[in-house]
Amino acid sequence: YLNRTPIFQFILLSCLFPLWGAAASLNDILITQFKSVFTLSDFASALVQSAFYGGYFLISIPASIVIRKTSYKTAILCGLLFYIVGCSLFFPASHMATYTMFLFAVFSIAIGLGFLETASNTYSTMLGPRDKSTLRLNISQTFYPIGAASGILLGKYLVFQEGESLSAQMANMTPEQIHVFRLEMLQHTLEPYKIMICILVAIFILFLITKYPKCKVKEVANNQNTPKVTLGETLKYLSGNSLFKKGIVAQFLYVGMQVAVWSFTIRLALDLMPHINERMAADFMVISFVCFFVGKFIANFLMTKFSVNKVLLAYSIIGCILILYVAFIPNLTAIYAAVAISILLGPCWATIYAETLKSVEKKYTETAGAIIVMSIIGGAFMPAVQGFVSDMVGSMQFSFIVNFFCFAYIGWYFYYKMKLENKEG
Repeated sequence: YLNRTPIFQFILLSCLFPLWGAAASLNDILITQFKSVFTLSDFASALVQSAFYGGYFLISIPASIVIRKTSYKTAILCGLLFYIVGCSLFFPASHMATYTMFLFAVFSIAIGLGFLETASNTYSTMLGPRDKSTLRLNISQTFYPIGAASGILLGKYLVFQEGESLSAQMANMTPEQIHVFRLEMLQHTLEPYKIMICILVAIFILFLITKYPKCKVKEVANNQNTPKVTLGETLKYLSGNSLFKKGIVAQFLYVGMQVAVWSFTIRLALDLMPHINERMAADFMVISFVCFFVGKFIANFLMTKFSVNKVLLAYSIIGCILILYVAFIPNLTAIYAAVAISILLGPCWATIYAETLKSVEKKYTETAGAIIVMSIIGGAFMPAVQGFVSDMVGSMQFSFIVNFFCFAYIGWYFYYKMKLENKEG
């Protein structure tokens, strides 16, 4: 940790957070587009998220090794390079016109984002005094919804088209016309990624020429005779850390819930409002990300007045109520309840991340941060579960009940931490 925060470096680092926000929200567009173009079930369409978050899971430990052997900046540069390559793969994918190739492109982007998140989340907590680490990460995470909203807008205007919904248009076509129409729709998926490549190249150059502090573990830096902690020793320590393990489960369920809610909000709107098309339904996701952004600011303010645990416990209780409303109230207000859930999602990732990292000794920080990022695999799991439930019961609306159990555990986690800290106090 540093004695003071280098402002320009911190702002530039925080500018990385919208980059994975845009990639993640474009997945929500792709799920809706691919479901119609490739005629997929809800479960199969959710495999976009499985490929995306599966990439995060697999690359997090290798990314932490890169950080330990080099620096956070090097890992970030590696992540940006993989991100650029992944976006470029959408070009051959659109010409091959196979769902598998698109999943591979999404997976490649996720490898780059695994590097970026493993480095950036931990680095943000370390670029300044330790006692402000959680607040600092929440500030960086506030940039995330800007990218998420930008990704949805790019998808809305560049991927989705005017006219009736895709399924309604294809209903009146011959098989030959449907084939040509599908190829045309796939070409539209390229447009957002052309813009993303330009932005990524510019950010890569800025990072390359900006000097960053290394923020290595203090004890190792001051004493060259101190042996470095091995990966095996670190994993043994973390496996015995009860509070760390509870935080991992909370992060797993939180990411899964967030991704599931956002993945199917457009689908929910199309189901409850069959007269609208995909472009119009995307507006609900734009509003969701605005709510997410506002929710972060509200939480940042509340956490200066109340304990982190109390704020997140209250958010979780309200979240459980809203999810029940979405699942069981059969009218259009359920869509607005689904949108309102995003207000409560705002502070969860950054707060769980920072609070979980606090339970770990400093010398294990890099690997612990990587394992917390690996819990993003929840984003590969929970949308698939919700898609499976939707296919089984034939109701996209009722399938939102899956997320109730996620929010309930997160509420219990912060209640447990609150009781533990009161006991220690």
